[in-house]
Amino acid sequence: MKKGQILEGMIEKVEFPNKGIARIDGEEKNVIVKNTLPGQKVSFAVNKIRKGQAEGRLLQVLEPSPIEIEPMCPHFCQMPSAEGDDFQKGCGGCTYQNLPYEEQIRLKATQIKNMMDSAVNGDYIWEGVAESPVREAYRNKMEFSFGDEYKDGPLALGMHKRGSFHDIVPVTGCRIVDEDYRKILAAVLEFAAGTGLPYYHRMRHVGFYRHLLVRKAVKTGEILIDLVTTTEYELDKRGLVNCLTALELDGTIAGILHTKNDSLADVVKDEGTEILYGQDYFYEELLGLKFKITPFSFFQTNSLGAEVLYEKVRDYIGETKDKVIFDLYSGTGTIAQILAPVAKKVVGVEIVEEAVEAAKENAKMNGLDNCTFWAGDVLKVIDDLGEVPDLIVLDPPRDGVHPKALEKIIDFGVEKMVYIACKPTSVARDLEMLQGRGYQVERIGCVDLFPGTYHVETVVLLSQQKPDDTIEIDLDLDELDATSAELKATYQEIKDYVLKESGLKVSSLYISQVKRKCGIEVGENYNLPKSENARVPQCPKEKEDAIKAALKYYAMI
Repeated sequence: MKKGQILEGMIEKVEFPNKGIARIDGEEKNVIVKNTLPGQKVSFAVNKIRKGQAEGRLLQVLEPSPIEIEPMCPHFCQMPSAEGDDFQKGCGGCTYQNLPYEEQIRLKATQIKNMMDSAVNGDYIWEGVAESPVREAYRNKMEFSFGDEYKDGPLALGMHKRGSFHDIVPVTGCRIVDEDYRKILAAVLEFAAGTGLPYYHRMRHVGFYRHLLVRKAVKTGEILIDLVTTTEYELDKRGLVNCLTALELDGTIAGILHTKNDSLADVVKDEGTEILYGQDYFYEELLGLKFKITPFSFFQTNSLGAEVLYEKVRDYIGETKDKVIFDLYSGTGTIAQILAPVAKKVVGVEIVEEAVEAAKENAKMNGLDNCTFWAGDVLKVIDDLGEVPDLIVLDPPRDGVHPKALEKIIDFGVEKMVYIACKPTSVARDLEMLQGRGYQVERIGCVDLFPGTYHVETVVLLSQQKPDDTIEIDLDLDELDATSAELKATYQEIKDYVLKESGLKVSSLYISQVKRKCGIEVGENYNLPKSENARVPQCPKEKEDAIKAALKYYAMI
């Protein structure tokens, strides 16, 4: 097998996210060919060979898969077939619209189960993939890009063509959003083309029109529209408002905004947002609660699917009465507020300040007075929360939890932790540290919030490892001639005293560390790490002082 060689093969399976494994007759090694389906016969050009693994670029689908269907979306990216279809002309937003929905679920379940089997130590309960309540028009948020359909072509507004950094596909028939999105997309494109102003060129860093952000609530029907441009030209604000308010929509426009963005990165970035019409927020409802959503705050993009997801989280977290819960990476506080009615207190941490402000307003609007929200990076804020949680919910961004933040989270030593991942490879990676520090995986289940794509939400329940058996022994200390100070109070008695007097929760590890500092004899290997290179958390000064006060109380020092 040589680089540049054109080969044919059958796709035996597809690994996450969309890596088809092609078997080639007469070759020992298989080849990864992306954007393929199990059962397809394909031709491809070998473009990478390294570390004993080969990758190929799909050229043609020679024989369709037996399970393949005609996609419902006219923009779906179809590879050329043996009959000579146009080459890769479609949108890159969806990957599996040429699969029946039941097959999409089956494929995702197989992929995630295989990944988790490799990542989890020991047995766990696998609950499969729960289907989305809706399969079309499910998204409540879309980001469209300005560009051209081909080099030096007319102005376009839509999604990036698959595999292209530049070309834009006008997705006026997109099926994962409803008709209101399609009308707004067409109207804004017509308005922008009528001004004669250019789109922002990603390589030359010149131009005006950059992105169109549209959000629509499923339950309330409220719509928020945000046009993102550079500051190179002046926007015809009145013309944009008149263009959009003249549309006949099923929903109601809550606000029309203009965001300025001169950053070089090809992302929607807020460098100043002006309200042109209405307001800069709208409301959505989940599980009987109401949420205020701002343009750039995180909110699950499938509202009905999010209800299924959060019901699963509530089931996984279990009993919450009299419990303090940390909701880390909390967005607009949806999980925090869903858990708050049956918890003692919920503390949310989110890096996007406007999302935190919305979360505070949401909690007040829903009559919840036991929610506290902090703005900041979890890594930096977690030391300042002033609370000790009983349970933790993690819902991090796609790249997962920062390793240093994860260490701090683990140091709380909570009984249960629920990890929600929109990218399963991130939770698979983080499980290595979590399991290495004493947590075991009990249950894993997924929720399909993204029909037609390879994305899926994965929910993992972890708990601290407990001994299988315990033996209770009653000792008569007089018979043992117990005169050592160590026997004057048990670890549990010290923990109880510290909690009562200072409100702090301390671990046996911290107590043993302070005992050693004070010259109190403890077991030679008690609470020491099992491996030489293991990181051992050190007792904070505040907790050390509280433990010393308990040792003095019990006349141990």
